[in-house]
Amino acid sequence: MKKNYISNSSESVRMFKSSLLEGLSKVPYFVPLIVFIPVIGYFCWQSFVINSPLTAVGQILLGLFVWTLIEYVMHRFVFHFYPKSEWGKRIHFIFHGVHHDYPNDAHRLVMPPSASIPLATAFYFLFRAFVPVSMLDGFFCGFIFGYLVYDMTHYMLHHAKFTAPFWKKLKQHHMLHHYDDATKGYGVTSDLWDKVFGSELSKREPKKS
Repeated sequence: MKKNYISNSSESVRMFKSSLLEGLSKVPYFVPLIVFIPVIGYFCWQSFVINSPLTAVGQILLGLFVWTLIEYVMHRFVFHFYPKSEWGKRIHFIFHGVHHDYPNDAHRLVMPPSASIPLATAFYFLFRAFVPVSMLDGFFCGFIFGYLVYDMTHYMLHHAKFTAPFWKKLKQHHMLHHYDDATKGYGVTSDLWDKVFGSELSKREPKKS
């Protein structure tokens, strides 16, 4: 997708006439921590209660690994799906387009609970239908932990300054996605799946407006 507009302002555009809906579309970065740390703690505890420590850790790591793939798939095929209808374009802008137009808006960097809680619930029931009961708690714990790491990492990539090579490389990868080529570089916490599926970005510096 060729990018037509990117704002360097920390402000954003109003998306809803309703003040209630507008407020629900913005969220401070720490809200997902408040919402999901207790959830992660509960499912982690449940996993260790019904499994051996080694088994529980393995289940959590498996859930975390699956999250990395879901992160990539959702970013590439859901958030970057561009509908042709005006209604579809509006929905896309609300969910992800606004972030690409206003990437420095700190209140639209993490997913609001109005979206993350229903999505987490839907994934839980999906996993419950396919994942054995004995490993569901650990698996879901790792999956939601992966999501939380993603949300916090995404916020930091836009607003933190890094000195460590790992974080500098990760930030460059994400900035290239925003400022150079939004059709590549879909991984946020890792470029693993970009390498696997051939959507890697070149190593040049991002072109900022």
